[in-house]
Amino acid sequence: MADELEKKAAGAFVDDNFELACDLYSQAIDMDPTNADFFANRAQANIKLKRYTEAVADANRAIELDPSMAKAYLRKGTACIQLEEFETAMEALKKGASLDPKNMKFGDLIEECDKGIAEEVSNSCKSLVPNNHLTAVSSSLGFLSDGTNTANGHDVRHGYNHTSSEVSVPKPKYRHEYYQKPDQVVLTIFAKGISSEYIKIDFGEQLLSVIIEVPNEEIFCFQPRLFAKILPQRCRCTILSTKIEIRLFKADESINWTSLEYKGGVSTSQRLHSLSVETRPRPAYPSSKSKGTDWDKLEAEVKREEKDEKLEGDAALNKLFRDIYQNADEDTRRAMKKSFVESNGTVLSTNWKDVGSKTVEGSAPDGMEMKKWEY
Repeated sequence: MADELEKKAAGAFVDDNFELACDLYSQAIDMDPTNADFFANRAQANIKLKRYTEAVADANRAIELDPSMAKAYLRKGTACIQLEEFETAMEALKKGASLDPKNMKFGDLIEECDKGIAEEVSNSCKSLVPNNHLTAVSSSLGFLSDGTNTANGHDVRHGYNHTSSEVSVPKPKYRHEYYQKPDQVVLTIFAKGISSEYIKIDFGEQLLSVIIEVPNEEIFCFQPRLFAKILPQRCRCTILSTKIEIRLFKADESINWTSLEYKGGVSTSQRLHSLSVETRPRPAYPSSKSKGTDWDKLEAEVKREEKDEKLEGDAALNKLFRDIYQNADEDTRRAMKKSFVESNGTVLSTNWKDVGSKTVEGSAPDGMEMKKWEY
């Protein structure tokens, strides 16, 4: 019966009826919840419906059931890119590419992730560190001489509220509330008397997954896309007898969260991103109808013009950071991110051997001193 539902779902998908396909895959999953293909295929339907958070959860469940399924990693990477979870996407895509090296889609998406990560690093440098406040840069850069997860694999259909005008939103099983400090958001879920063995919590770049699976009870699944990005490696949780306390450390402390969940539209973090992106017109290409055009020569000329273009001020610094990061090896990238985050945007190092084994201390500009937030 589950196989028949899968065939019907595949037919609905081919007919571009993605909502029906998603529902049919859900029915098949209810009959056979251990079939990784059902979850991977529903992930693809959710991607088509732009339900990227649910697609990530489905892909994770498929990976948990079958770690060798390349298409599950591909769909997780695709959804994470849409959520701007570039590092999570990169990890999934590299794993998938190792399982299916002939699939060219992995290479294209990995290249897209590289560009997204490079943009994030350059824009973070641009928005968080004014030119006159960059107090310490590794000498290996040589351009300043004066010193300065995801939701884990579970079926989110259990307990996740889908948007529909015909379905009423049930009251959550556990109440939650949050408050924020300058560097973190503290979320409390009031779940009383739950043993830690039944609680699974994962952190992504802008995702939180809280799953409470008590035997003989309905699964509680809370997987919001957060208002802004966080630092997953710093986030932590404390499970108490009356509640679960989760501390989400902000990736950008200058952002004030007006809500816990991302509501759509242009968020503060996206506005910072858009302001720092270099705005220059795209090169104008001739019409494809023209005859005798040497496209290889034209492409080479455009690239040469972009390389020789003289930038000044913020645009030049932005391009410099982007080029350094994009052309760097893995250790250099890790060093840049670690030193920049730990020093609160005042130190940028490319030497992983130097910064990998220690905490990078901030360095204030001349005439100023570093102070921590007091609250």
